[in-house]
Amino acid sequence: MPFAQLPDVKLYYEWAGSERLPVVVFSNGLGTNLHMWDHQVDAFAQHFRLLRCDTRGHGKSEVTPGPYTIELLAHDVIHLLDALNVKRAHFCGLSMGGMIGMFLGANFPQRLRKVALCNTAPKFDPEHMWNRRIDTVKTGGMKAVAGGVIERWLTPQFRASHPQDAQAVLTMLESSNPEGYIACCAAVRDMDQRGILKDIRVPALVVAGTYDPAAPPEAARLLASSIPGAEYAELTASHLSNIESSEDFNRNIVQFLLTQRSAQ
Repeated sequence: MPFAQLPDVKLYYEWAGSERLPVVVFSNGLGTNLHMWDHQVDAFAQHFRLLRCDTRGHGKSEVTPGPYTIELLAHDVIHLLDALNVKRAHFCGLSMGGMIGMFLGANFPQRLRKVALCNTAPKFDPEHMWNRRIDTVKTGGMKAVAGGVIERWLTPQFRASHPQDAQAVLTMLESSNPEGYIACCAAVRDMDQRGILKDIRVPALVVAGTYDPAAPPEAARLLASSIPGAEYAELTASHLSNIESSEDFNRNIVQFLLTQRSAQ
C-alpha cells in the first residue's frame, strides 16, 4: 500500500491518471476517506493525475494524538507534495477539505495552480455544537452521530433513489476512527479563516449545494465574494455535492481547472 512517512504522521494515498498530466489533490471531508471521491476518478483522469489521500486521523492514515488544527492538516498536504516530488498542483477540497484549501491558498500560493473550495466555509457552527458532537462520539462511538450526519449530507430524495451511494457514505462514517474524528472536529471547531480570504490569490472556484444546511448558498456566495476574483457555482445537492450531483460537479470543476487564467 502507498504510504508517505511525513515529519510526524504517515498518510495513505492513491494515484490515478497519467504521470504526464497536471496533478489535482483531492481532500476529503470530516468522517470520510479518499473513497468519497470515487465518482470523480474517471472524469478527472482524462485530463489530470489524481492524488487522493486520507486526511490525518481518517481512513488508512495514521491517527496521531489530537486535537488537530486546519493549519496542521494543510501542512500535511504540503509535506505530502514534497514527499512525492510534486512542485505545484491543483487542489479540490470539500467541507473540511475546503477549509484546508483556504489555508493553502492564502499561505502557499506558490504550490497551487488553482483551488476548488466545495461545500465549505471559513467558520462553521458555534463551538458548543462541536463540543456536543465530540462528547457524543466519546460516549457512543461513530454510530451515535452517523445517522444524523448523513441526513444533512444527502437529500432524502437522493438517499431513496441511490441507496448504494447513501450506504457507502454511511459505512465510511461509521467506520471512521473515533479519535481521529474527534481530533478533526476540534480543528473545525477552532477554525476562523475569515481574515485570510483576501489573501487567497490563486484562481478559486467556490461550489455550493442548493440544499446544503452546513454551508448554504448564501454563505458560499459570501465566501466567493471575499476571495479576489473567485468564481461561484451552485449545484442541485446537499452537502456532498460531488456525490449527489457528480456529473455537474465534475463538469464545473474540470472546466474551471482547464480554463487558462492567471492568478490575481
